[in-house]
Amino acid sequence: MTITYEWRGPFDDASLDALHADGFGHPVTGTDWRTQLERHSLGWVCAREDGALIGFVNVVWDGGVHAFLLDTVVARRCQGEGVGAALVTTAVERARAAGCAWLHVDFEDHLRPFYLDACGFEETTAGLIAL
Repeated sequence: MTITYEWRGPFDDASLDALHADGFGHPVTGTDWRTQLERHSLGWVCAREDGALIGFVNVVWDGGVHAFLLDTVVARRCQGEGVGAALVTTAVERARAAGCAWLHVDFEDHLRPFYLDACGFEETTAGLIAL
């Protein structure tokens, strides 16, 4: 299995939508990913296995020194094989190269070992308002 990782890699909306549906366990939504990413993202990382999109992470930012990870997703058949950690590593390197000083991520409790242990994030105190 040869997996490649590409910053701001090409994708089509249907493939990314299908990956999200598979990785997050929800129906395909028909999201216009390209427009959304072009408008709000510093960049994104695509993971491909033999040309097929198997992983993705979005890096949004404030236009300054803060970047945020969103939508880290790996195809179910590839989960637990280090693809997610490699996506995040690439995102960290590229956010740093763009001059960002901080990379934030929010996650559900069951993802704590992934983000804190496998990816090296430090636990912080944060606040949240559900809208």
